Amino acid sequence: MDNIDLEVLKTSSQWLAAGLRCELVTVLKTWGSSPRPEGSMLAICEDGRVVGSVSGGCIEDDMIDRARREGLDRARPAIVTYGVSADEARRFGLPCGGTIELAIEPLSAASRVDELLQRLQAGELVARRLDLHTGAVTLGTAQPSQSMQVSEAALVTLHGPRWRLLIIGAGQLSRFVAQIAQGMDYAVTVCDPREEYRDSWQVEGVELATGMPDDVVQAMKLDARCAVIALTHDPKLDDLALMEALRSPAFYVGAIGSRLNNQRRRERLAEHFDMTQEELGRLHGPIGLYIGSKTPPEIAISILAELTAVKNQVALPRAVGVAEAKAQAGLAPTGEVCELPVPAAKPAA
Repeated sequence: MDNIDLEVLKTSSQWLAAGLRCELVTVLKTWGSSPRPEGSMLAICEDGRVVGSVSGGCIEDDMIDRARREGLDRARPAIVTYGVSADEARRFGLPCGGTIELAIEPLSAASRVDELLQRLQAGELVARRLDLHTGAVTLGTAQPSQSMQVSEAALVTLHGPRWRLLIIGAGQLSRFVAQIAQGMDYAVTVCDPREEYRDSWQVEGVELATGMPDDVVQAMKLDARCAVIALTHDPKLDDLALMEALRSPAFYVGAIGSRLNNQRRRERLAEHFDMTQEELGRLHGPIGLYIGSKTPPEIAISILAELTAVKNQVALPRAVGVAEAKAQAGLAPTGEVCELPVPAAKPAA
């Protein structure tokens, strides 16, 4: 599953290869309420087709109408503002009198879209600099801490996964978590030393590590843009990896399991690995938000919703956590079932 920006770039490349005119639109700045954040992208083709989004839909409708009536004839980038007046705000669906500023760039072979896609395919984080006067494009290596930059002379946008996710365990739930996380712009690594799980793993674009999870955690050199999720239910695989992750700068560390299993996990980490209460306080478990999830796809959404809230520094009320919600519902912590089907072991030779 591609993230939205990658889908925009790939579609733009296809339109250019077909000899069609197209433009790349980037949100530069917003005032007031806005449906899409700065850096959001959209591509529009001369026939009115669009991919991506820069608003709730009304601005896109205006662009489609203009493209079909007037064509796409820009030779240089342009800065366009929607919603300056109250009438425009209402017309374009910008709530609370919001205003949005867009960079509109006519694309061509000189836009280096194909080269950018090749570098993204290789896993690079790329800074793309657009000269707003001439339309010239240069590509360079970016750092995860960089953000979009706008000046009178240039627009610098970042492309590629700036966030990393390590999933411990290559089971069925891991597949859904990995697929959704890729769409959220994470570079995903799945670690599982168990042969019977590795052999059935099939998720394109995800790196599969076969070493012991704690060794993989150390080798990844986790930083503040990393998350670790343990999904094996096996203390021999999870515990050491969780210890290493909790002592790293990773912004999120979580482990699946019932409330009882989570309590026992914390006791093991404290007793056998001398982990402090502060370190254990960083562990999310039972993992996810309580949404009544039962199936692996629903559980994956629950997990990634909690991870996203932590990433965005949103303080969630305790009542939406699995443990608190089940306690308030009067559900006993024992006898909870969170296990997922285990692949059958290979028959002996």
